[in-house]
Amino acid sequence: MTQVLPPKPPARPDKVSLWRYVKLFRQDILSAQPQRLYRAWMAAFKTPFFRSYMINQPDLVEEVLKRRPDDFPKSGRISEGLRPLLGNSVFLTNGETWKRQRRIIDPSFEGGRLRETWPAMVDAAEACVARLYARVETGQGTPIEIEEETSHAAADVIFRTLFSIPIEHEIAREVFTRFRDYQRSQPILNIAAFIPLPRWMPRLFRKDTRQAAADIRGLITQLTTERMDAISAGTAPDDLATKIMTTTDPQTGDKFSTEEMVDQVAIFFLAGHETSASALAWTLYLMALYPDWQKQIAEEASDLDSPEFSALSRLRVSRDVFRESLRLYPPVPMMVRQNTCPEHFRDRDIAPGAQVVISPWHLHRHERLWDNPDGFDPTRWNTENGRQCMRNAWIPFSAGSRVCTGAGFAMAEGPLLLSMILKNFRITAVQGKDPVPVAHLTVRSAEGIWLRLEKR
Repeated sequence: MTQVLPPKPPARPDKVSLWRYVKLFRQDILSAQPQRLYRAWMAAFKTPFFRSYMINQPDLVEEVLKRRPDDFPKSGRISEGLRPLLGNSVFLTNGETWKRQRRIIDPSFEGGRLRETWPAMVDAAEACVARLYARVETGQGTPIEIEEETSHAAADVIFRTLFSIPIEHEIAREVFTRFRDYQRSQPILNIAAFIPLPRWMPRLFRKDTRQAAADIRGLITQLTTERMDAISAGTAPDDLATKIMTTTDPQTGDKFSTEEMVDQVAIFFLAGHETSASALAWTLYLMALYPDWQKQIAEEASDLDSPEFSALSRLRVSRDVFRESLRLYPPVPMMVRQNTCPEHFRDRDIAPGAQVVISPWHLHRHERLWDNPDGFDPTRWNTENGRQCMRNAWIPFSAGSRVCTGAGFAMAEGPLLLSMILKNFRITAVQGKDPVPVAHLTVRSAEGIWLRLEKR
């Protein structure tokens, strides 16, 4: 019997005009790409304004992300659309500014910090289950748009671990609401991503995009200011916000100012909430598509009443399933770098200033690297091919010095939430509502992911 393949967006024709490509790209990155990229080691894209090169060859990816990251800083083009919300956050900076920010941020995510934040994650998972119970009891079999629920749960995790407040807190709830407005109004790229504009020229953003970003930053500023006052008074809780705000740069002795902290909290919320919500929603859909795996996770999670941190190491099936979901649906589908030196990749001369694109979406499904690249197979991680690809072709959190600071948190949060949900609910897909992956801020479904839940 042929296995049903997980949904994949259609590829565009191999050759289209520049303006057709720009239009497709602004609508959805994934379906704007040709099929050949799933086999190519490298591909070039030329416009009147810049040159772009996608690299899928593992040793070239390693060269850019691991061996010489300073020679390939983040491209400023892609950041243009995110500036209103993220300011000068660690996600957008390069060079010494970025290094200073990471020196202050990284200690808060090292050592035993994951163990310390685990109770907050468990509380968020239990709150998510309670919300789902309420919806199932009142909905009487009505389908649930699960991305809405996973967004709520991921935002709850962020606020509990960062500021020790649940999503029901007035400010947290308002940040979450306004962020949804921002997400819906902001295309992943604005025109400055395609046409180089001088720094003095004003960037054009939709009015509702600017307003949503300003509202979010205002609310975060309020939280940050209150926390700085509590730190000064000696009454601040020992959470991630306190840890980051009291950490000094070992080289300069400086701490983050209020404005700098607002920038960082904005990216923590964007990266930690948006990406986790995407990953969990797709994983739950895959469990509806493959009920045998759903059953295995439910059985594995049967003793998760109020899980201690040691339980995380026992969630092996959940971890492998979540890892496979991240392979098929990496939340961040593309990463864009800019070379600062003349390069020669695969017989191509690449002039300084060109864009070098690394696409987890294509790398994770590359037909010359992976066995059964489009299939769902969590057992692959115990095969030689799976282990090899995990080392050099699985980068949902990027790699090298710019690897996501919260990668360890995500790999704890995802399996925990997945296990807690499947322990309590049986999930089935809704006929006629197969999700179509599209990429905006992250990989989401064009019309949402609709599932039916029933109590176990």
